[in-house]
Amino acid sequence: MDDIVKQALARWPNVPHCSGWLRLDARGHWRLRDEADQLQGAPGTPVRHEALNAFISRNYERGADGQWYFQNGPQRVYVELEYTPWVVRLAKAQDGALELTDHTGNAFEPAAVYIDEQGSVLFAASAPSSNPAHSRVALLHDHDLDAFSQHATLDDDGESGTFHWRADADLPLQAIARADVPARFGFVQSPEQKEKAEKAQG
Repeated sequence: MDDIVKQALARWPNVPHCSGWLRLDARGHWRLRDEADQLQGAPGTPVRHEALNAFISRNYERGADGQWYFQNGPQRVYVELEYTPWVVRLAKAQDGALELTDHTGNAFEPAAVYIDEQGSVLFAASAPSSNPAHSRVALLHDHDLDAFSQHATLDDDGESGTFHWRADADLPLQAIARADVPARFGFVQSPEQKEKAEKAQG
């Protein structure tokens, strides 16, 4: 988190949060959603400004309740997730080894690979704590599915197999239901819908 953001939080600790205004799409793009987008359920406008993209990425965090947010100065802006909290690209390094990079520009080291019923590929990193629900999970950008298939071997059932990640580190492919992913990895896909549901109950 940027120092200027930490200073703003210390100075104005009780600024109300907002939800519905920012979305992470399935290709790792930040999208701004105005009131019309929210009313229509539209994905919003991609953020093209390089510095703003970088600022959002540096201040992207997970709350204890599983909601992901962008800390915009003193205000917490909850992020709508098209699928997972992270999106990764697959490429070859100069030495020929495969590498994954997340949508914020950081390396992503997978510990497990999943395929859902729609053919989407997800990578899970090692859990940062003893709670497996806190493991980082990332969707593979759809442009990299062909590259992935060149390094994967599917079994006859089409749902299991092996991903050849490193020379000494093959990862088994595991089937997962798309609807189970948020609960399995401990994140809230739509803070906006969660907030509406809580207001309706209250």
